[in-house]
Amino acid sequence: MRDVLFRCSSLGHLMTEPKTRAEGDLSIGARTYLRNLVKQEIFSVDFEAGGREIEKGLRMEAEGIALLNKVRGLNLAKNTERRTLGLLTGECDLFNPPRRRGHDIKASWSIRTFPGWVADCINPLYEWQMRGYMRLWDADAWEVNYVLVDTPDDLIRDEPLELHVVDHIPPHLRVTTWELERDYQKESLIQLRLEAARAHYDELVHEFADLHRKDVIDVQARTAAPPPAPRRNAVQLPTLFS
Repeated sequence: MRDVLFRCSSLGHLMTEPKTRAEGDLSIGARTYLRNLVKQEIFSVDFEAGGREIEKGLRMEAEGIALLNKVRGLNLAKNTERRTLGLLTGECDLFNPPRRRGHDIKASWSIRTFPGWVADCINPLYEWQMRGYMRLWDADAWEVNYVLVDTPDDLIRDEPLELHVVDHIPPHLRVTTWELERDYQKESLIQLRLEAARAHYDELVHEFADLHRKDVIDVQARTAAPPPAPRRNAVQLPTLFS
């Protein structure tokens, strides 16, 4: 197993509050998320969701950055540095060192999904992701910038073009910003959750190994009791139901 690091994008799954004392430091949802992480590691696969929305975000990131720079009078370039601090790792979109402020770009799928108001921007998963970046980059504030840019033709398919072809709309109407300020108390909670998540991750790895030990499974197979003989005159089920 590799050394375990938790990405900023995964923090929101670990930070959900336990609803009962019995859950301990990690909620049921966080424990479920960790089981999936361990399974991905064991089987060398990635469960990250795909789809057209994510594909657009990846392909149109440069256009989104250009739109933000134009509207805000900035000159920011895509960050390519990954930082790690303890158990936390992340690679942010944009960082402005003189202002100690970061920016995340979220390219909306269409006009329908574009948040026009801050109230529509608020997302706990994104909040904790930005707080992770603030910790890694020692930033005072971080912005989630929702941008509305054209969708590539091959991704639109049968959806109405007017929801996806947006370049004719004034640029300042196509950026909505949600700003978060640094909160050291919340960062302390992040550290506690990361430590609890790391310990539980190790437990899950050992539990999986014990549960799937080949020698134990072989012994169980050899010692398994044979199925009981059918009673006389009993109705025999078709093979489909056996």
